[in-house]
Amino acid sequence: MNYFTAYFAYWEAGFLTGQARGNRVLIHAVAGGVGTAAVQIGKIMGAEMYGTSSSNDKLARVKQLGLQHAINYREHDYEDAIKELTGSEGVDAVFEMLGGEHTAKSIRCLRDFGKVIQYGTAAGKQPQLDLRALYAKAASVQGLWLTYLSTKHDLMNEAWKQLSRWIAEGKLNPVIGEVFQAGEAAKAYELLLARKNFGKVVLKIA
Repeated sequence: MNYFTAYFAYWEAGFLTGQARGNRVLIHAVAGGVGTAAVQIGKIMGAEMYGTSSSNDKLARVKQLGLQHAINYREHDYEDAIKELTGSEGVDAVFEMLGGEHTAKSIRCLRDFGKVIQYGTAAGKQPQLDLRALYAKAASVQGLWLTYLSTKHDLMNEAWKQLSRWIAEGKLNPVIGEVFQAGEAAKAYELLLARKNFGKVVLKIA
């Protein structure tokens, strides 16, 4: 599911047109399941990728997957970092799943005509919008809900065909950080809450 979410984020951002090489994308929670999938897909397309995480160790591991610009948000405000790294130009897209103030901050990270792809609210707060920043940059915020998109069979089939081709070519490799038995569900949840996971956390039922 991570790869479908990442694929559709790029699709909604307009990166799958064949002209995405050099386009800039900021990926929040870049060391998570969707984040690592987005880095692998972005590498295939030649995107210039910026990613946020709370750990320098996790950022170093994601850079091995192809991330070019790593931002530790505990050490640097990512909005300031994007401004510095892009010469105040901003990025073409932000993959945002935090919500709250981070939606507004992500909007301010965009360049002209950029797009925030909102696919979650992990912070548990309603996304905030900076309308003046949207107006000033002719930017937009677009939602992504995989449960809804999964009902669009033609769209899902096309995504599956493309992802399958990349898998067959050895370009996509799921990042499994930890594997827990069913009885260790609480331990797995604690790992996620502590933000110590890298890649996908798997819970084995049998």
